[in-house]
Amino acid sequence: MKEVKWSNRFNIGVDVIDKAHQKLFSIVGKLVALNEDETKQQHACCEGIKYLKSYAIKHFAEEEAYMKSIGYEGYDIHKQLHDNMRNNTLPALESELERQNYSRESVRHFLGICIGWLNAHTMIEDPAIVGRASSRWVHHSSDNTAASVKKAIIQTAKDMFRLDAQVVSEHYSGEDFSFGNTLCYRMKYISSKEQHQIFLSYEQRLVLSTLGGMLGREVKTVDKTVAYTIKVLSQKFVERIGTHFISEDEYQLEKNDMLTFEQLLRVFDREYPSYNLLFSTGGKGYFAVGIK
Repeated sequence: MKEVKWSNRFNIGVDVIDKAHQKLFSIVGKLVALNEDETKQQHACCEGIKYLKSYAIKHFAEEEAYMKSIGYEGYDIHKQLHDNMRNNTLPALESELERQNYSRESVRHFLGICIGWLNAHTMIEDPAIVGRASSRWVHHSSDNTAASVKKAIIQTAKDMFRLDAQVVSEHYSGEDFSFGNTLCYRMKYISSKEQHQIFLSYEQRLVLSTLGGMLGREVKTVDKTVAYTIKVLSQKFVERIGTHFISEDEYQLEKNDMLTFEQLLRVFDREYPSYNLLFSTGGKGYFAVGIK
């Protein structure tokens, strides 16, 4: 968040794409600087974000046209990533900005997610167009199953934690939505035929407010007790989601680990989970669910 700089090593050798990426980095870098200046922050960020959205959508259309023109075999998944950003992430982030009147925290959320998405996209997905990298989105799930997974997570968040969850991204790729203050858990489940890993990541302020609401008192810091409590609740959360899809005795929990955010990203370095979803909760904070 301190500095967003373009580097020529991001170039993929396609002029229209490279120039657009350089422009996007420049826009985001200016927004980061504006958000640190309280005298200019609100109005300038509002106008800058509108421009960023407009320019990004124009760039997506140009990039998609180029991919089609060369017969790029990864076109479908790449377009899905654009569509997700265009139709889910940007509208959800804009809603938060408007609800919170472009507060510094809401702008930081916006920029944190956009910076993470831009970095991952320009360093992995876009070089894949010219054969310099391989997309990490190797899983393709049916629309019906994906919709069922989203519905189950949203309903379980409502039932267990009284949270009104909204999908921010259907292709979460490790963007830092909490500026380093994230609690991450990984659960490994096994059956006689296969194994699955479930990843849950929570913004710290969401943990504190949700746990405080459950206990009926203010919880100010994440200590060992809080971390362990969320670990247990995460397991219950996953089990409740699982009841929508499988019988209770089909899979057994093998391991439940707490990860750092950096460890989570190292898992994502290899490939992204089949389902990797980012949710907002009406201004209370963000959480992400990955199913691999």
